[in-house]
Amino acid sequence: MLGGAGLVAVNVYASAGEGWGDGSGTETTGRVRSTGMATIDCPDIGSRLTAVPDAARPDVDRELARLDQQTAAAYRQLQQAGQGGGADAASADDAIMNPLEEKRSVSIGRITDAIDRAGERPQGLESLAACTLRPGETGQATGVPGDGDGRNGTGQEQSGTGQGQSGAGQGGNGPVASDYADITAVPPEAPAPQPQAGASRGTFTTDCGVNANGLFNSDNVIVAPGVSNGAHHVHDYVGNQANNAFASDEDLARAGTSCVDQGDKSSYYWPVLRLQNGTQERDAGAPGGGTEGNAGQIVTPRQVTLTFVGNPLGEVTAMPRLLRIITGDAKAFVNGPGNANASWSCTGHEDRQLKDKYPLCPPGSDVVRTFRFQSCWDGRNIDSANHRTHVAFAAPDGSCPAGFRPIPQLVQRIVYDVDAPSLADGGRTVPLFAVDSFPEQLHKPVTDHGDFINVFDEDLMREMVDCINSGRTCGPSGGDSGTTATPPASPGSGATAAPGDGAGRQPAETGTSAPTPSAARTGEARRHDVTASPARTAKRDTDDGAAPAEPVEPRSTPVRSTSARPTPSSPSPSPSAPASAAPGAPGRTTAAAYAPPPAAPSAPRAAGGSLAETGAQLWPAAVGTLLALSGLFMFLRARRLRY
Repeated sequence: MLGGAGLVAVNVYASAGEGWGDGSGTETTGRVRSTGMATIDCPDIGSRLTAVPDAARPDVDRELARLDQQTAAAYRQLQQAGQGGGADAASADDAIMNPLEEKRSVSIGRITDAIDRAGERPQGLESLAACTLRPGETGQATGVPGDGDGRNGTGQEQSGTGQGQSGAGQGGNGPVASDYADITAVPPEAPAPQPQAGASRGTFTTDCGVNANGLFNSDNVIVAPGVSNGAHHVHDYVGNQANNAFASDEDLARAGTSCVDQGDKSSYYWPVLRLQNGTQERDAGAPGGGTEGNAGQIVTPRQVTLTFVGNPLGEVTAMPRLLRIITGDAKAFVNGPGNANASWSCTGHEDRQLKDKYPLCPPGSDVVRTFRFQSCWDGRNIDSANHRTHVAFAAPDGSCPAGFRPIPQLVQRIVYDVDAPSLADGGRTVPLFAVDSFPEQLHKPVTDHGDFINVFDEDLMREMVDCINSGRTCGPSGGDSGTTATPPASPGSGATAAPGDGAGRQPAETGTSAPTPSAARTGEARRHDVTASPARTAKRDTDDGAAPAEPVEPRSTPVRSTSARPTPSSPSPSPSAPASAAPGAPGRTTAAAYAPPPAAPSAPRAAGGSLAETGAQLWPAAVGTLLALSGLFMFLRARRLRY
């Protein structure tokens, strides 16, 4: 009786408190962590360095990368010490914050010395060594969608329960319920200003695929050249196939490209989106991946549209070759939103945009992530010390700052087939989704960012400029329609709609304006391997099935399929990992280094937090019940025989 009852109790307790895992016995944690996540707020030294002599750049870049490593290590130490749950702040100062300040002081001193040797010594950097411990936040999601019968979910976070209600994410550092908002509750944006008579009204679209071949790494050759894992989070790459921390300008120029037009070898990259569904990706134990809180299944975009638009005031000039542009701020959660520039929305609702929340899309609608890059160039530099001051955003009327000239503006639109997560149960029924981030940035949507390196050949760049300035709509495979394009939306940092009809609707939804590249070419995957809802399965004619309004003549450039190239920072493939698609992932091909494990589930795995959710795993409890009943029967029979 005692043995059976004990078996029941142990099994029920273990099942109800079960954490994330992939079913292989390698669960990452016993419980989903509390939402009260403290984080480390360090002054960003790199953003303050507006002038660094060329001779000092290698040393400065190396020390800036070391500062990021120090912060990431301190944050992991904070997690391990349990500070996210509100432990003693004084002990955190002694064990974590004070040693971090000492390490930062050494690195800042090296930066100051390197600049001093090559030019004028910077002043005031030493005062930026100290970091602060930011307490955890609590909150509730905004405007949680209904549950299907007209009643809204609560979206309430349950801090510190340990029962899977916290929504603190598979990596234990976010996202949380308050990071999401119902897109239908967001007010529509004001219409963009009308372009002037001399505006460059054309559009030029390039089709570089959706990274279906799985080219990933956690480097950033713009910010941390020569430093493996310089980003501390994983990027999707389309276009240039040689981009990693060690790629030189010559490497980029010689590389293959995933773009249809082989004259576009530009590199387009952004943090991956992950489903926090318990899947163990191949980077689960690697830097930039699971070891830095970036956990879960990487989602292949359903569609990626790369469109270059004009200026509402006048003509644009060609971008210089190898121009680097970063839009958004990967550290905006601690730096503040001044440089944040990503927008989030849903198909069918793109006149409504979110800057600091992930969208909760209604059934049948896909998540849309949009970047509008800077469109003014200083006319001299292809990069700057802080990677910002050589480019700028145009004013709402299209005017550039003094000394800057307008260039084609890259508008990057990425569509994902993911469902609105179930916030009330911390994403166990329908998983949370979030972008990769630096560990201390807690996967906040405001930290989203995009990177671009221009490696267009000169002829194709001239064609782009001529197309835009003459008001034509030029397609992804070349040629143009010879018709006047729809005017672009406002190019300012606050403008978020991709080229469309001025109301935020996209070409694929309206059938007008710029043609939409196909996201379903042979060998590319439109969908990640997570079971879709019936409403989503029924909807397939939005965004990827509409034909362009105007016929487009293809260029004579041949299409060359490219395969993923391994990079120095990619984790080594498992011996058992297939080089192509994993079982249960039809149509999805990935690089061998990041192929999903053979046992990876094809649907979100809900780690149950109740008996109803974990009933399939309660068979030991059933055996225990039989033992207890058998013991009771034998006990009663023995008493009867005794008397």
